[in-house]
Amino acid sequence: MVGTKFSTRDPYSYQIGFNSYHATEAVKGALPIGQNSPQKPPHGLYAEKLSGTSFTTPRNENKQTWFYRIIPTASHPNFKSEHDENYNFKSRAANFHMIPNQIRWEPFDLDNSVTFMGGLRMVAGAGDITTKTGLGIYIYAAGKSMENEAMYSADGDFLIVPQHGDMDIQTEMGYLYVRPQEIVVIPRGIRFCIKCPSGPIRGYILELYTGHFNLPELGPIGSNCLANARDFEAPVAAYEDTNEDYTVYCKFDGQLFSTIQNHSPFDVVAWHGTYYPYKYDLGKFNTIGSVSFDHPDPSIYTVLTAPSDRPGTAIADFVIFPPRWLVQENTFRPPWYHRNTMSEFMGLISGSYDAKEGGGFLPAGASLHNIMAAHGPDASTHEKASSVELNPMKVSTGSIAFMFESCMMIGLTDWGLEECGKVQQTYNKNSWLPLKKYFTGPKQGRADLLPLNNGKEIGNGNGIH
Repeated sequence: MVGTKFSTRDPYSYQIGFNSYHATEAVKGALPIGQNSPQKPPHGLYAEKLSGTSFTTPRNENKQTWFYRIIPTASHPNFKSEHDENYNFKSRAANFHMIPNQIRWEPFDLDNSVTFMGGLRMVAGAGDITTKTGLGIYIYAAGKSMENEAMYSADGDFLIVPQHGDMDIQTEMGYLYVRPQEIVVIPRGIRFCIKCPSGPIRGYILELYTGHFNLPELGPIGSNCLANARDFEAPVAAYEDTNEDYTVYCKFDGQLFSTIQNHSPFDVVAWHGTYYPYKYDLGKFNTIGSVSFDHPDPSIYTVLTAPSDRPGTAIADFVIFPPRWLVQENTFRPPWYHRNTMSEFMGLISGSYDAKEGGGFLPAGASLHNIMAAHGPDASTHEKASSVELNPMKVSTGSIAFMFESCMMIGLTDWGLEECGKVQQTYNKNSWLPLKKYFTGPKQGRADLLPLNNGKEIGNGNGIH
Protein backbone atom coordinates (compact mmCIF):
# COMPACT_ATOMS: atom_id res chain seq x y z
CA MET A 1 0.00 0.00 0.00
CA VAL A 2 1.20 3.52 -0.80
CA GLY A 3 -0.41 6.55 0.72
CA THR A 4 -1.25 7.83 4.14
CA LYS A 5 -3.76 6.79 6.76
CA PHE A 6 -6.22 9.19 5.21
CA SER A 7 -6.67 6.72 2.36
CA THR A 8 -5.49 3.31 3.63
CA ARG A 9 -6.40 1.15 6.60
CA ASP A 10 -4.07 0.01 9.35
CA PRO A 11 -4.41 -3.52 10.80
CA TYR A 12 -3.39 -2.43 14.31
CA SER A 13 -4.66 -0.14 17.05
CA TYR A 14 -2.43 2.42 18.72
CA GLN A 15 -2.00 4.75 21.65
CA ILE A 16 -1.84 8.41 20.68
CA GLY A 17 0.60 11.16 21.59
CA PHE A 18 4.24 12.26 21.36
CA ASN A 19 6.26 12.08 24.60
CA SER A 20 3.09 10.90 26.32
CA TYR A 21 3.03 8.53 29.29
CA HIS A 22 1.45 5.35 27.97
CA ALA A 23 0.12 2.30 29.82
CA THR A 24 -1.18 -0.84 28.10
CA GLU A 25 -1.86 -4.49 28.93
CA ALA A 26 -2.66 -7.46 26.71
CA VAL A 27 -4.07 -9.43 29.65
CA LYS A 28 -6.44 -7.72 32.06
CA GLY A 29 -4.80 -7.02 35.39
CA ALA A 30 -1.21 -7.50 34.14
CA LEU A 31 -0.25 -3.93 35.10
CA PRO A 32 0.46 -3.57 38.83
CA ILE A 33 -1.61 -0.95 40.63
CA GLY A 34 0.17 1.79 42.53
CA GLN A 35 3.72 0.43 42.28
CA ASN A 36 6.24 -0.68 39.65
CA SER A 37 7.94 -3.72 41.14
CA PRO A 38 5.71 -5.73 43.51
CA GLN A 39 7.11 -8.78 45.26
CA LYS A 40 5.00 -10.95 42.99
CA PRO A 41 3.83 -9.18 39.80
CA PRO A 42 0.40 -10.19 38.46
CA HIS A 43 0.00 -13.39 36.41
CA GLY A 44 3.44 -14.70 37.39
CA LEU A 45 5.26 -12.09 35.27
CA TYR A 46 8.67 -10.53 35.83
CA ALA A 47 9.10 -6.76 36.26
CA GLU A 48 11.89 -5.25 34.14
CA LYS A 49 12.90 -1.64 33.59
CA LEU A 50 14.19 -0.19 30.30
CA SER A 51 16.02 3.12 30.60
CA GLY A 52 16.36 5.42 27.59
CA THR A 53 18.07 8.14 29.63
CA SER A 54 19.96 8.29 32.91
CA PHE A 55 17.80 8.03 36.03
CA THR A 56 18.48 11.67 36.95
CA THR A 57 17.86 13.27 33.55
CA PRO A 58 15.48 16.24 34.01
CA ARG A 59 11.89 15.07 34.20
CA ASN A 60 10.81 16.70 30.94
CA GLU A 61 13.47 14.67 29.06
CA ASN A 62 13.50 11.49 31.17
CA LYS A 63 12.58 8.29 29.31
CA GLN A 64 11.92 5.11 31.31
CA THR A 65 9.55 2.19 30.73
CA TRP A 66 8.48 -0.73 32.92
CA PHE A 67 7.90 -4.12 31.28
CA TYR A 68 5.89 -7.03 32.72
CA ARG A 69 7.15 -9.99 30.78
CA ILE A 70 7.21 -13.79 30.83
CA ILE A 71 11.03 -14.17 30.95
CA PRO A 72 13.54 -11.34 31.65
CA THR A 73 15.64 -10.14 28.72
CA ALA A 74 18.82 -11.18 30.56
CA SER A 75 17.99 -14.86 30.00
CA HIS A 76 20.20 -15.60 26.98
CA PRO A 77 23.65 -17.12 26.22
CA ASN A 78 26.59 -14.82 25.47
CA PHE A 79 26.53 -12.78 22.27
CA LYS A 80 29.14 -13.72 19.67
CA SER A 81 30.53 -11.52 16.92
CA GLU A 82 29.19 -11.92 13.39
CA HIS A 83 32.41 -11.78 11.35
CA ASP A 84 30.99 -10.34 8.14
CA GLU A 85 32.35 -7.22 6.43
CA ASN A 86 28.79 -6.32 5.38
CA TYR A 87 27.98 -5.72 9.03
CA ASN A 88 30.67 -3.11 9.69
CA PHE A 89 28.80 0.01 10.78
CA LYS A 90 31.71 1.81 12.47
CA SER A 91 31.17 5.51 12.99
CA ARG A 92 34.53 7.14 13.55
CA ALA A 93 36.39 9.70 11.44
CA ALA A 94 39.10 7.19 10.51
CA ASN A 95 36.50 5.05 8.74
CA PHE A 96 35.02 7.83 6.57
CA HIS A 97 35.90 9.61 3.34
CA MET A 98 35.51 13.36 3.95
CA ILE A 99 34.63 15.03 0.65
CA PRO A 100 33.62 18.68 0.00
CA ASN A 101 31.95 17.96 -3.36
CA GLN A 102 28.24 17.69 -3.98
CA ILE A 103 27.31 13.98 -4.12
CA ARG A 104 24.25 12.34 -5.64
CA TRP A 105 23.26 8.69 -5.89
CA GLU A 106 21.15 6.83 -8.43
CA PRO A 107 18.24 4.85 -6.93
CA PHE A 108 19.49 2.07 -4.68
CA ASP A 109 18.59 -1.47 -5.75
CA LEU A 110 15.96 -3.73 -4.26
CA ASP A 111 17.26 -7.03 -2.91
CA ASN A 112 14.85 -9.96 -2.62
CA SER A 113 17.46 -12.33 -1.22
CA VAL A 114 17.91 -10.92 2.30
CA THR A 115 16.03 -9.83 5.40
CA PHE A 116 15.98 -6.26 6.71
CA MET A 117 19.06 -6.90 8.81
CA GLY A 118 20.95 -8.48 5.91
CA GLY A 119 20.04 -5.60 3.62
CA LEU A 120 21.26 -2.82 5.90
CA ARG A 121 24.14 -0.77 4.41
CA MET A 122 25.81 2.26 5.95
CA VAL A 123 26.18 5.13 3.49
CA ALA A 124 27.52 7.93 5.67
CA GLY A 125 27.92 9.14 9.21
CA ALA A 126 29.62 11.39 11.72
CA GLY A 127 30.79 11.32 15.30
CA ASP A 128 31.66 8.43 17.60
CA ILE A 129 29.27 5.73 18.77
CA THR A 130 31.24 5.05 21.94
CA THR A 131 30.72 8.61 23.18
CA LYS A 132 27.08 8.71 22.00
CA THR A 133 27.92 11.54 19.63
CA GLY A 134 26.68 11.93 16.07
CA LEU A 135 24.64 9.89 13.61
CA GLY A 136 24.72 7.19 10.96
CA ILE A 137 22.86 7.14 7.64
CA TYR A 138 21.82 3.84 6.05
CA ILE A 139 19.99 2.35 3.11
CA TYR A 140 18.00 -0.84 3.61
CA ALA A 141 16.63 -3.21 0.97
CA ALA A 142 15.07 -6.60 1.66
CA GLY A 143 12.65 -9.15 0.26
CA LYS A 144 12.52 -11.74 3.04
CA SER A 145 10.71 -11.49 6.35
CA MET A 146 12.62 -12.03 9.58
CA GLU A 147 11.47 -15.37 11.03
CA ASN A 148 12.28 -16.26 14.65
CA GLU A 149 14.73 -13.38 14.64
CA ALA A 150 14.97 -10.08 16.42
CA MET A 151 17.36 -7.15 16.28
CA TYR A 152 18.20 -4.18 18.43
CA SER A 153 20.73 -1.37 18.29
CA ALA A 154 22.70 -0.45 21.39
CA ASP A 155 24.19 2.41 19.35
CA GLY A 156 21.24 4.71 18.82
CA ASP A 157 17.64 5.39 17.80
CA PHE A 158 16.54 4.22 14.33
CA LEU A 159 14.44 6.71 12.37
CA ILE A 160 13.20 4.61 9.43
CA VAL A 161 11.85 6.27 6.27
CA PRO A 162 10.22 3.64 4.00
CA GLN A 163 10.43 4.31 0.27
CA HIS A 164 9.06 1.06 -1.13
CA GLY A 165 6.92 -1.67 0.40
CA ASP A 166 5.00 -2.10 3.64
CA MET A 167 6.72 -3.06 6.89
CA ASP A 168 4.97 -5.15 9.54
CA ILE A 169 7.08 -4.45 12.62
CA GLN A 170 6.86 -6.52 15.78
CA THR A 171 8.46 -4.85 18.81
CA GLU A 172 8.67 -5.69 22.49
CA MET A 173 5.89 -3.14 23.07
CA GLY A 174 3.59 -4.39 20.32
CA TYR A 175 3.02 -4.09 16.57
CA LEU A 176 3.41 -1.20 14.10
CA TYR A 177 2.40 -1.27 10.44
CA VAL A 178 4.42 1.25 8.43
CA ARG A 179 4.13 2.20 4.76
CA PRO A 180 5.86 4.63 2.41
CA GLN A 181 4.87 8.19 3.39
CA GLU A 182 4.98 7.13 7.03
CA ILE A 183 7.99 6.99 9.35
CA VAL A 184 8.80 4.93 12.42
CA VAL A 185 11.27 5.55 15.26
CA ILE A 186 12.63 2.54 17.16
CA PRO A 187 14.66 3.78 20.14
CA ARG A 188 17.98 2.39 21.30
CA GLY A 189 17.79 -1.06 22.88
CA ILE A 190 14.26 -2.03 21.83
CA ARG A 191 14.09 -5.40 20.09
CA PHE A 192 12.17 -5.61 16.82
CA CYS A 193 11.41 -7.89 13.90
CA ILE A 194 10.44 -6.71 10.39
CA LYS A 195 8.29 -8.67 7.97
CA CYS A 196 7.56 -7.83 4.32
CA PRO A 197 3.79 -8.39 3.88
CA SER A 198 3.49 -6.70 0.48
CA GLY A 199 6.78 -7.81 -1.11
CA PRO A 200 10.23 -6.19 -1.23
CA ILE A 201 11.01 -3.21 0.98
CA ARG A 202 13.48 -0.35 0.62
CA GLY A 203 14.16 2.90 2.39
CA TYR A 204 16.43 5.13 4.42
CA ILE A 205 17.51 5.18 8.08
CA LEU A 206 19.00 7.84 10.29
CA GLU A 207 20.53 6.35 13.43
CA LEU A 208 20.83 8.96 16.17
CA TYR A 209 23.66 8.38 18.63
CA THR A 210 23.02 11.57 20.63
CA GLY A 211 19.89 11.78 22.78
CA HIS A 212 16.43 11.30 21.29
CA PHE A 213 14.13 13.06 18.82
CA ASN A 214 11.77 15.82 19.90
CA LEU A 215 9.19 17.99 18.21
CA PRO A 216 10.63 21.37 17.18
CA GLU A 217 9.62 24.43 19.16
CA LEU A 218 6.90 26.44 17.40
CA GLY A 219 7.75 29.93 18.67
CA PRO A 220 5.41 32.58 17.23
CA ILE A 221 3.65 29.93 15.10
CA GLY A 222 1.74 29.15 18.29
CA SER A 223 0.43 25.90 19.74
CA ASN A 224 -0.42 23.95 16.56
CA CYS A 225 0.93 23.14 13.07
CA LEU A 226 3.88 21.23 11.64
CA ALA A 227 3.78 17.74 13.23
CA ASN A 228 1.12 17.75 15.92
CA ALA A 229 1.72 15.61 19.01
CA ARG A 230 -1.69 13.91 18.74
CA ASP A 231 -0.77 12.34 15.39
CA PHE A 232 2.07 10.15 16.70
CA GLU A 233 1.11 6.54 17.41
CA ALA A 234 2.63 4.01 19.80
CA PRO A 235 1.83 0.28 19.96
CA VAL A 236 -0.48 -1.46 22.38
CA ALA A 237 0.83 -4.48 24.29
CA ALA A 238 0.94 -7.79 22.40
CA TYR A 239 2.96 -10.85 23.37
CA GLU A 240 4.19 -14.28 22.32
CA ASP A 241 4.59 -17.22 24.72
CA THR A 242 6.65 -19.80 22.84
CA ASN A 243 9.53 -22.17 23.57
CA GLU A 244 11.00 -21.85 20.08
CA ASP A 245 14.58 -20.76 19.49
CA TYR A 246 15.07 -17.11 18.55
CA THR A 247 18.22 -15.55 17.10
CA VAL A 248 18.73 -12.10 18.57
CA TYR A 249 21.10 -9.72 16.78
CA CYS A 250 22.72 -6.79 18.55
CA LYS A 251 24.33 -3.81 16.82
CA PHE A 252 27.01 -2.70 19.29
CA ASP A 253 29.72 -0.11 18.51
CA GLY A 254 29.06 -0.52 14.81
CA GLN A 255 29.50 -4.30 14.86
CA LEU A 256 26.95 -7.08 14.75
CA PHE A 257 26.67 -9.74 17.46
CA SER A 258 24.18 -12.59 17.84
CA THR A 259 22.88 -15.11 20.33
CA ILE A 260 20.27 -17.88 20.25
CA GLN A 261 17.76 -18.04 23.10
CA ASN A 262 15.02 -20.58 23.81
CA HIS A 263 12.14 -18.16 24.22
CA SER A 264 10.57 -15.26 22.36
CA PRO A 265 11.99 -11.76 22.93
CA PHE A 266 8.45 -10.49 22.33
CA ASP A 267 6.90 -11.75 25.58
CA VAL A 268 5.92 -8.41 27.15
CA VAL A 269 2.35 -8.78 28.43
CA ALA A 270 2.04 -5.21 29.73
CA TRP A 271 4.09 -2.03 29.89
CA HIS A 272 3.93 1.58 30.99
CA GLY A 273 6.27 4.52 30.56
CA THR A 274 7.72 7.16 28.24
CA TYR A 275 10.25 5.12 26.24
CA TYR A 276 8.70 3.31 23.27
CA PRO A 277 8.66 3.07 19.46
CA TYR A 278 6.26 5.26 17.52
CA LYS A 279 5.14 6.02 13.99
CA TYR A 280 3.89 9.08 12.18
CA ASP A 281 1.93 9.62 8.97
CA LEU A 282 3.67 12.33 6.92
CA GLY A 283 0.34 13.17 5.29
CA LYS A 284 -0.72 14.73 8.60
CA PHE A 285 2.10 17.30 8.56
CA ASN A 286 0.54 20.77 8.68
CA THR A 287 2.77 22.71 6.28
CA ILE A 288 3.54 26.39 6.86
CA GLY A 289 4.72 28.80 4.16
CA SER A 290 4.98 32.41 3.05
CA VAL A 291 1.78 34.15 1.93
CA SER A 292 3.51 37.37 0.85
CA PHE A 293 7.02 37.13 -0.65
CA ASP A 294 10.31 35.19 -0.50
CA HIS A 295 10.99 31.55 0.25
CA PRO A 296 11.22 30.89 4.01
CA ASP A 297 14.03 28.87 5.56
CA PRO A 298 13.40 25.12 5.15
CA SER A 299 13.46 24.73 8.94
CA ILE A 300 9.71 25.39 8.79
CA TYR A 301 9.35 21.88 7.35
CA THR A 302 10.98 20.15 10.36
CA VAL A 303 9.11 17.08 11.60
CA LEU A 304 11.52 15.94 14.32
CA THR A 305 14.71 17.38 15.78
CA ALA A 306 17.53 16.09 17.97
CA PRO A 307 19.16 19.17 19.52
CA SER A 308 22.84 19.59 20.25
CA ASP A 309 24.14 21.43 23.29
CA ARG A 310 23.95 24.69 21.27
CA PRO A 311 20.44 26.21 21.29
CA GLY A 312 18.84 26.13 17.86
CA THR A 313 21.47 23.78 16.41
CA ALA A 314 20.64 20.13 15.80
CA ILE A 315 22.68 16.96 15.72
CA ALA A 316 19.92 15.83 13.37
CA ASP A 317 16.74 17.33 11.95
CA PHE A 318 14.24 15.33 9.93
CA VAL A 319 12.70 17.68 7.36
CA ILE A 320 10.16 16.94 4.63
CA PHE A 321 9.09 18.75 1.46
CA PRO A 322 5.46 17.66 1.06
CA PRO A 323 2.75 18.78 -1.37
CA ARG A 324 2.11 22.49 -0.70
CA TRP A 325 0.86 25.71 -2.24
CA LEU A 326 3.22 28.46 -3.41
CA VAL A 327 1.65 31.91 -3.59
CA GLN A 328 4.54 34.36 -3.06
CA GLU A 329 4.54 37.48 -5.22
CA ASN A 330 7.58 38.70 -7.18
CA THR A 331 9.58 35.76 -5.80
CA PHE A 332 11.94 33.08 -7.07
CA ARG A 333 9.88 30.28 -5.56
CA PRO A 334 12.19 27.23 -5.52
CA PRO A 335 14.72 26.97 -2.69
CA TRP A 336 17.43 29.57 -3.17
CA TYR A 337 21.13 28.95 -3.86
CA HIS A 338 22.80 28.16 -0.60
CA ARG A 339 25.99 27.42 1.31
CA ASN A 340 25.15 25.96 4.70
CA THR A 341 26.98 25.49 7.99
CA MET A 342 24.86 22.34 8.30
CA SER A 343 25.19 19.14 6.25
CA GLU A 344 22.20 18.09 4.15
CA PHE A 345 21.45 14.48 3.14
CA MET A 346 18.34 14.28 0.97
CA GLY A 347 16.22 11.39 -0.25
CA LEU A 348 13.10 11.11 -2.39
CA ILE A 349 10.23 8.87 -1.31
CA SER A 350 8.09 9.42 -4.40
CA GLY A 351 7.47 11.81 -7.28
CA SER A 352 9.93 14.59 -8.10
CA TYR A 353 11.58 17.40 -6.16
CA ASP A 354 10.64 20.91 -7.26
CA ALA A 355 14.25 22.21 -7.07
CA LYS A 356 15.59 19.50 -9.40
CA GLU A 357 13.35 19.53 -12.45
CA GLY A 358 16.34 18.79 -14.65
CA GLY A 359 16.21 15.15 -13.60
CA GLY A 360 18.71 12.92 -11.87
CA PHE A 361 17.22 13.10 -8.37
CA LEU A 362 14.94 10.07 -8.42
CA PRO A 363 12.85 8.09 -5.94
CA ALA A 364 15.09 5.76 -3.89
CA GLY A 365 18.09 7.93 -4.75
CA ALA A 366 19.84 10.44 -2.51
CA SER A 367 22.16 13.43 -2.38
CA LEU A 368 24.63 14.88 0.11
CA HIS A 369 25.62 18.54 0.36
CA ASN A 370 28.18 18.68 3.11
CA ILE A 371 29.04 21.70 5.24
CA MET A 372 29.60 24.73 2.96
CA ALA A 373 29.07 22.71 -0.25
CA ALA A 374 27.30 25.14 -2.58
CA HIS A 375 23.98 23.89 -3.95
CA GLY A 376 20.56 24.98 -5.15
CA PRO A 377 18.20 24.66 -8.11
CA ASP A 378 19.64 23.16 -11.25
CA ALA A 379 19.92 25.25 -14.41
CA SER A 380 16.64 24.18 -15.99
CA THR A 381 14.72 24.83 -12.75
CA HIS A 382 16.25 28.31 -12.50
CA GLU A 383 15.38 29.08 -16.11
CA LYS A 384 11.76 28.06 -15.63
CA ALA A 385 11.22 29.65 -12.20
CA SER A 386 12.73 32.97 -13.29
CA SER A 387 10.22 33.46 -16.08
CA VAL A 388 7.08 31.57 -15.07
CA GLU A 389 3.86 33.54 -14.49
CA LEU A 390 3.42 33.75 -10.71
CA ASN A 391 -0.04 32.38 -10.14
CA PRO A 392 -0.91 30.35 -7.04
CA MET A 393 0.62 26.95 -7.71
CA LYS A 394 0.53 23.60 -5.93
CA VAL A 395 3.88 21.78 -6.09
CA SER A 396 5.05 18.28 -5.21
CA THR A 397 1.63 16.71 -5.74
CA GLY A 398 2.15 12.99 -5.24
CA SER A 399 5.70 13.65 -4.09
CA ILE A 400 7.59 13.74 -0.80
CA ALA A 401 11.29 14.54 -0.52
CA PHE A 402 13.03 14.61 2.84
CA MET A 403 16.26 15.81 4.40
CA PHE A 404 18.47 14.61 7.25
CA GLU A 405 20.21 17.83 8.31
CA SER A 406 23.08 17.88 10.81
CA CYS A 407 25.52 20.34 12.33
CA MET A 408 28.21 17.66 11.89
CA MET A 409 30.46 17.15 8.88
CA ILE A 410 29.26 13.96 7.19
CA GLY A 411 31.72 11.36 5.92
CA LEU A 412 31.09 8.58 3.41
CA THR A 413 31.74 4.88 3.91
CA ASP A 414 33.53 2.75 1.32
CA TRP A 415 30.13 1.34 0.38
CA GLY A 416 28.51 4.76 0.05
CA LEU A 417 31.32 6.20 -2.08
CA GLU A 418 32.37 3.26 -4.26
CA GLU A 419 31.02 -0.20 -3.53
CA CYS A 420 27.35 0.63 -4.06
CA GLY A 421 28.15 1.74 -7.64
CA LYS A 422 25.45 4.42 -7.51
CA VAL A 423 27.35 7.73 -7.27
CA GLN A 424 26.54 10.01 -10.21
CA GLN A 425 29.80 11.27 -11.67
CA THR A 426 28.12 14.13 -13.58
CA TYR A 427 25.96 15.62 -10.80
CA ASN A 428 27.73 18.97 -10.69
CA LYS A 429 28.27 19.07 -14.45
CA ASN A 430 24.61 18.47 -15.26
CA SER A 431 23.12 20.59 -12.48
CA TRP A 432 25.10 23.83 -12.13
CA LEU A 433 27.81 24.12 -14.80
CA PRO A 434 25.09 24.90 -17.39
CA LEU A 435 24.06 28.03 -15.40
CA LYS A 436 24.31 31.13 -17.61
CA LYS A 437 25.34 34.69 -16.91
CA TYR A 438 22.44 37.16 -16.98
CA PHE A 439 24.29 40.15 -15.51
CA THR A 440 23.39 43.41 -17.30
CA GLY A 441 25.78 45.84 -15.57
CA PRO A 442 29.08 47.09 -16.99
CA LYS A 443 31.78 44.47 -17.43
CA GLN A 444 34.64 44.99 -15.02
CA GLY A 445 37.83 43.12 -14.20
CA ARG A 446 40.78 43.49 -11.93
CA ALA A 447 42.41 45.99 -14.26
CA ASP A 448 39.47 48.34 -13.79
CA LEU A 449 40.34 48.89 -10.14
CA LEU A 450 42.39 51.96 -9.22
CA PRO A 451 45.71 51.58 -7.32
CA LEU A 452 45.70 50.97 -3.59
CA ASN A 453 44.97 54.01 -1.44
CA ASN A 454 46.04 53.61 2.20
CA GLY A 455 45.73 49.87 1.90
CA LYS A 456 42.22 49.96 0.40
CA GLU A 457 41.23 49.31 -3.18
CA ILE A 458 39.13 52.07 -4.68
CA GLY A 459 36.67 51.45 -7.45
CA ASN A 460 36.46 53.24 -10.79
CA GLY A 461 34.05 55.87 -9.58
CA ASN A 462 30.88 54.10 -10.70
CA GLY A 463 30.18 52.64 -7.31
CA ILE A 464 31.62 51.21 -4.12
CA HIS A 465 33.63 47.97 -4.55
